[in-house]
Parts: sequence; structure tokens; C-alpha cells
Amino acid sequence: MLEDRTLAASADSWPTAYPSGYAVVDVETTGLSKDDRIISAAVYRLDARGEVEDHWYTLVNPQRDPGPVWIHGLTSDQLADAPLFADIAEEFGERLRDRVLVAHNAVFDWSMIAREYARAERTAPVRQRLCTIALSKELRLPLPNHKLESLAAHFGVVQRHAHHALDDARVLAEAFRPSLRAAASGGVRLPLLECRPLTEWADGAARIGRQATGSPASESAYRAQSWRASRKRPACPYPNPGRYEPGQPLKQGMRVAFSGDTSVDRELLEDRAFEAGLHIATSVSRLTSLLVTNDPDSGTSKTTKARSFGTPVIDEAAFGQLLQDVAPADGAAAGGARAARPPASDG
Repeated sequence: MLEDRTLAASADSWPTAYPSGYAVVDVETTGLSKDDRIISAAVYRLDARGEVEDHWYTLVNPQRDPGPVWIHGLTSDQLADAPLFADIAEEFGERLRDRVLVAHNAVFDWSMIAREYARAERTAPVRQRLCTIALSKELRLPLPNHKLESLAAHFGVVQRHAHHALDDARVLAEAFRPSLRAAASGGVRLPLLECRPLTEWADGAARIGRQATGSPASESAYRAQSWRASRKRPACPYPNPGRYEPGQPLKQGMRVAFSGDTSVDRELLEDRAFEAGLHIATSVSRLTSLLVTNDPDSGTSKTTKARSFGTPVIDEAAFGQLLQDVAPADGAAAGGARAARPPASDG
């Protein structure tokens, strides 16, 4: 049993190649695009064995509309007097220094952090990251999906305030400790990836504005008037280049369908794919380039059709990696609409 294995990593058996410390991070943001901003951040510092040393939390004024208030609960009024990211960059950096950044969907958190540091003309003092989605896969944990709540439930960790950076970081820290011990006990190589900083940034974001409270009525008005595009998207301007080929990049114009639960809000994930130049398909046909699902064995109509048509199927984490660098459509200028913020994990 996994629970028994987590206790087996004694002082003598602990892998010497494992990191000496971790910074478990969660950031809440105004959205998913490259121009979106961090509005709150939390860090739990852990020692080499995953034991909590301390924690830290701050609000951040994003200098623009706060985005999906109905998800994170932070309004313009609450953020108006918060420090700018440049004001907390040094303190945030001290929490990350000489540690491995740990996050659930770490490529997402790191992308946001790297952009904020670039805007502030600084560099985050962290060189490696670890995604807990990728680690859960290495450990073959029997999770129903890649959501943080599922990882928490597996280890008996109680979530008190989902989508609050401090509580999400706490939950992740508590779930990471037994995961780390299981990895050490089994001699599992940690899925560490390099944190590559950005060196420049052009930011044209607007100043922060007023925001409604998040009631159903205000949500409708907000969705229609603010950061998120209309649900009726314009047609994809690029021709369909055909099916996705494993090992190759996505190409603008590819028809992408989604099935089942996603760790990132489905509409936000679709928006990000659309911004990258992909065609969002509501069903699977012979023309579908790719199906994204975290449960390929679910037997849904989409997965069944994809299997019968020979349509490639990948999970949300792999899709997030591919969104980092979408190839331009044939005849389009290179980089004209490349994705800049992946929504899914390093896994």
C-alpha cells in the first residue's frame, strides 16, 4: 500500500540526489492569457523531507480588472490598495531562493511568475520546478482526474477554501509530503524541470477597474463586458492542417475537442486554445485533429468516436505543454499567434 511505503524512507534510505528544500506555490490570476496578472500568491517553504518550515501570503494589485471573481473571490476594491508585484518581488524571491518550486500544474504557475518578474525587470531566483500532477503520474496514484481536490482527497487532506492561494498552497504542501516520501521510498526520480526566466516584456495592460461582486447576475454582465471573450467565438481563420502527429507541435487551424473534467476551467482552457489559433470543436468527427481528455477509458461518445476514427488522444497536461509553442499555419508569419501561457501541467 502507498500509505505504508510513505513511512519507509528512513534517514539511511533517503535519496542523496533529492533537493534540499522546496517552495510550494500557488498563484491566483486574472485569467489565462499572456497579458493576465497575478492577484494573490502563497508560498509554503518545506525542508528536504517535505516538513513545513513557514508560509507566506500576499494580495497583488494587478493594475487591471481582476478577472473571474466568481472563481477566486477577489474584487477590484479588495485589490486596489494591495502592493504591486514589483513591490513584493524581492520578498517573494526570498521564499523561492535555492529551492525547487512545487505547484499543481507547475508550468502554469511558473509562466505567470516569470512574466511578472520580467515586467518588474527582475529574475526569480529559482532554477527548477516540480509539478505534482507529473509526480502523481510517476507514483501511479489512482486518481480519477488531475484536480487538486482529487490529490487532496487521496491523502485525506481537507480543502477549506478552494481557489484561495494560501489554502491551495497548504493543501498542496500536505499532499506533497506523503508523495515525496513515497517517491523516496520507491527510489522514484523526481520529475524536475528547468525554470527558464523571461528576459524582456512589453506590457500594455490597462489600469485596474471596478468589479462586480460575483453574483449570478453580475457574473453574466462581467463575462459580457470584461476580460473573457464572448462565448460565440469568431471562426478560426486558419485552414485545418489535419491530424496532430505525436511528437510534433500543434499547428494553427487544428480542430481540438475536449472531453470530461479538466483541472483548468473548461471555458478558460478553450479560450486559451482559441487564442493560440486552434479551432475549438464541440464534437469529434473524421476532421478532428486531436481529443484532449484526462480519462481516455471513460467510454464517452467523444472518446469512442476518436478511437474509431483513429484521432489522437492526449491528456490535459500534455496539451498544456504543446500550447507553449503552437506552430504557425502554413503561409502565416512565424510566432504570429503562438500560445504564451499553458493552462495545464508539466506532466
